[in-house]
Amino acid sequence: MRLICPIVFLLAFAAAAAGAPDPQPAVWPASSLAPEPAINWPRITGATPGKPFLFRIPATGEPPLAYAAQNLPAGLSLDVTTGIVSGSLASEGSTDVAITVSNSRGAASSSLTIVGGHGKLALTPPMGWNSWNAWGIVVDDAKVRSAADALVASGLAAQGYQYVNIDDSWTDRRGPDGVLKPNKRFPDMNALADYVHAKGLKIGIYSSPGPKTCQGYEGSYNYEQIDARTFAEWGFDYLKYDWCSYLNILDERTASRDEMQKPFRIMREALDASSRDIVYSLCQYGMANVWEWGRDIGANLWRTTTDIDDSWPGMSNIGFNQDDKHPFAGPGGWNDPDMLVVGQVGWGPSLHATRLTKNEQITHITLWCLLAAPLLIGCDLAQLDEFTRSILANPEVVAVDQDPLGRPANRITRNGFEEIWYKPLADGSLAVGLFNRRPISADIALDVSEVGLSGPQQFRNLWTRQDVNPQQFFPVPPHAATLLMLTPKK
Repeated sequence: MRLICPIVFLLAFAAAAAGAPDPQPAVWPASSLAPEPAINWPRITGATPGKPFLFRIPATGEPPLAYAAQNLPAGLSLDVTTGIVSGSLASEGSTDVAITVSNSRGAASSSLTIVGGHGKLALTPPMGWNSWNAWGIVVDDAKVRSAADALVASGLAAQGYQYVNIDDSWTDRRGPDGVLKPNKRFPDMNALADYVHAKGLKIGIYSSPGPKTCQGYEGSYNYEQIDARTFAEWGFDYLKYDWCSYLNILDERTASRDEMQKPFRIMREALDASSRDIVYSLCQYGMANVWEWGRDIGANLWRTTTDIDDSWPGMSNIGFNQDDKHPFAGPGGWNDPDMLVVGQVGWGPSLHATRLTKNEQITHITLWCLLAAPLLIGCDLAQLDEFTRSILANPEVVAVDQDPLGRPANRITRNGFEEIWYKPLADGSLAVGLFNRRPISADIALDVSEVGLSGPQQFRNLWTRQDVNPQQFFPVPPHAATLLMLTPKK
C-alpha cells in the first residue's frame, strides 16, 4: 500500500463526497463484439420433465449464426437459426449436449448440460432485467416489450441475460371467480408472455404474500393457488414474492421462524402444482436470516438486504456485507443483494444516469459476480450506452458469476479500505477481486498463498481480457476493482 499524506487523503475524500466529476475509468472493459463465433454462459440449465422447456443458447459472433446440437434429450428440439432450444423433457437425468455455433469466420463448440428433475431450476444465478429501478409504478406492456427487444439487440441475451421481469403495479382487481386481473397498462398478459418467449427469453411477474403489494395493489393472500395457476396459464417463468403487507398479518419482530416461512411455503406448493416451471424469488429483506432457510422452503433466490440505490454508500454497504452468507448459496438457491444500479435509472417516470462513477460500476459488477449473485439489470435498456453494455456483457466476467460450481466468494483479508475476495471455479481456477474502497488510488498487495495457492500461476485480467504478469502489488483506482483469474501453470 502506498503511504499517503492524511491531508491529501481527507481532501480526496471530501471531493468524492461532494460529487466530483466522474473521471474516465482506469480500465475500459474490453469489447465483447468479436466477429468470430463464441459460446457464452450459462452452460447448464434445468427443468421439470413434462413442463415447458425454453433455453436460448448464449452465443455471439458476426451474423448470421448457425447452431447445431448433438445428444439433445428426448422431448427437446433446436431451432438451428435462432439457437432456441424448446419442448418438454421426457425424463429425469443429466445430459451433456454438444453445441456448435458457426458463421463465415469459423466455428465454436462447447457442452451444454441439461438437467431434468424436480427442483432443478436456477442452477446458476438468474440473469436478466427487472422493471423497478427504471420505471417503478409506471411500467407497462410497451416498456416490457422494449426491454425484451433491447436484450436481444444489445447482445445481452447473447451473454445469458434471459429474464424480463415485471415488478410492482401491474394488478387491478379480482373477478368473481377470484382470478386476478391486470390493469389497463397490461391489456393481454398471454400475448406479452408469447412475445418474450418468441425471442427465446423468459418472463417474470410480481406479487406479495400479503393482501396488498408494496404499492397498494392486489397481493396473493388467501389466493395463492389461484394466482400460481393464473401466472402459469399466462406463461410466466419467474415470481418475485415481496413481503410488504404481510407485516399487517404477522409481526416479524416476535414471529417464530416457522411463522416467517409459512406464507412462502404456501406459494411454493402452489407453484409446484402449476403447469409451468416458475423460478421463485423471495423478497423479505433478509429478515430471520432468510439465507439459512430459503432453500429449505423451495426458494431459488432470497433477498439478503433492504433496497439498493445508485450511490456509493448504498451499493458498497450492501455488497461488502455479504461475506457471512456465502455458505448458504449454491446451485438452485442464491443470495440476492438486489438489482444492478447501472445505466439510466430513476424508479419512474423520470430517469437519470446512475450516480455511481464508472470505477464504482466496475466494483459493483465485479463484487456481484464474485458473490454469485443474480444479475438483474435495473436500467432502461432502450438507453443503454456502450460503457454500461460493455460492463454487463464482458463474457469472462459473467462467466465468474455463472460458474457451475456455484461457490460464492470469501473475503480473506480486510486492511482498512482494501479488500480481497476469492471465488473457486469449477475448472480449478480462482477468481480474485482486489477492491479499493478509498477515494484515492492504492497499490493492493496479493500473496497467492493467502488464497490457498502455491507454485506458479497464470494471471489474467478479466476486465481487459488479457494475460498479465504476476506482481506483488496491483494499482487500483479510487472506489474501483481489479478482477483476476489465477490458474495453476502446468
